Amino acid sequence: TQESLVLLEKFFYTVARKMDFEILEFNGECDHIHTLIEYPPKLSVSQIVNSLKGVSSRRYGQAGLPKPYKKDALWSPSYLASFVGGAPVEILKQYIENQRKPS
Repeated sequence: TQESLVLLEKFFYTVARKMDFEILEFNGECDHIHTLIEYPPKLSVSQIVNSLKGVSSRRYGQAGLPKPYKKDALWSPSYLASFVGGAPVEILKQYIENQRKPS
């Protein structure tokens, strides 16, 4: 739902501030999210993803929202990370912005 997406975005930005990386764009659909992240070399992709998933899952549960598709977990154990060095950031932001939002 849109409410779930708004909460997840809030949780992601909280993690980003604490870990010192930047979320340049965030959007999602009913079964996945897209986020464009800029991070310093001291962090690894796995550290960032683990923190984003862990914190958001915990806080989502505390908010009392039902998990999608009546599953036991909010997130699947997998993720896709794509490195976009050299791609225009504005084009990437636009792609994420244009993703269909859940109703």
